[in-house]
Amino acid sequence: MHWTEYLPPLLQGAWVTVQLTVYSTVLGAMLAFAAGIGKLSRNLMLRAVAVAYIEVFRGTSLLVQLFWLYFALPMAGQALGLDLRIPPVVAGVMALALNIGAYGAEVVRGAIQSVQQGQYEAARALNFTPRQTLTAVTIPQAVPEMMPSFGNLAVQNLKDTALVSLISLGDMTFRAEQLRNFTQDSTTIYSMLLLMYFGMALVLTAMMRGLEHRVGRWRKVGV
Repeated sequence: MHWTEYLPPLLQGAWVTVQLTVYSTVLGAMLAFAAGIGKLSRNLMLRAVAVAYIEVFRGTSLLVQLFWLYFALPMAGQALGLDLRIPPVVAGVMALALNIGAYGAEVVRGAIQSVQQGQYEAARALNFTPRQTLTAVTIPQAVPEMMPSFGNLAVQNLKDTALVSLISLGDMTFRAEQLRNFTQDSTTIYSMLLLMYFGMALVLTAMMRGLEHRVGRWRKVGV
């Protein structure tokens, strides 16, 4: 087979990879904010839940998390008389999002704690409630500090999507493995796969830098 014949199935897989990356990164960012803010909460229960989530998902393998959601959870549900089967794409998005969210939570926490104390004192002087302080003072100044680290996490998340091929989800890696098994042309197929991941990472990096530049304006406003 000519290398051009490998493109259609690889591009089909690339679309699945893009969807996995976008959905899991957005959901992961939401989890990161929730857990990062929760870890700084004065509410003991919220703080305990946030810490438990962060430590469990940072302290265990993403591959094991993926397998647990897709293979172990349905079996546990069956023992309880519940149908907890999850479609492969949902299991993939959940595992990736939970993992990136745990790492992102520490980024959020660190960025929030980096906001100068004088900003909080000014908010108290203006009689801001804790919620108003968080949304109007803390978050706008903390987000620009988070962006470089979030950009790195997004690229890492893109690369981690390759693991979903192990639960038979038709991403780029899964399609490449199917082609390799059929043609035995490992060099061409995996070289193309390498270049496609690299190209997607470059595009994602450029997008994150553009977003970083846009939110960087918030820092100027907050000063």
